[in-house]
Amino acid sequence: MKKTQQEIIPYINTLKGFRGYVQFSHRAIDKDRDLFFDRDPHVEDEKEGFVYEAHFSDGTTSIAIRQINDAWFIDQTPIEHVEQNDIQSYETKLKDSSYKVKMAQVWQEEADPLCEGMMVKRLKKVVFAGFEKGGKQ
Repeated sequence: MKKTQQEIIPYINTLKGFRGYVQFSHRAIDKDRDLFFDRDPHVEDEKEGFVYEAHFSDGTTSIAIRQINDAWFIDQTPIEHVEQNDIQSYETKLKDSSYKVKMAQVWQEEADPLCEGMMVKRLKKVVFAGFEKGGKQ
């Protein structure tokens, strides 16, 4: 899916039940305005910059938003069937954060010509899968 600069913030604000973050082009992430640990996203339009990237998840779908040239591309990835051992948690670099970031590895089986056509799993992408409690206290 593709959006314009005028469409991207209203789109983000429709993501009810999703958790995630927004990175603006002109400043560092602000924990109070840009991180949505335990509330629905509500992003204010900024005069100086624009949404550079954003990542959200509701536990079943991961949404990645990236600004490229004059458009914002939205990639939705289903994650409800990702195995638990393919989801890893990482400490954030934010001061006083009591959350960790969860990332999901999305694998797909495909025939491998170097293995006589046997099916092998290939890593297709790594996506944002939400937050979990347990970061720095």
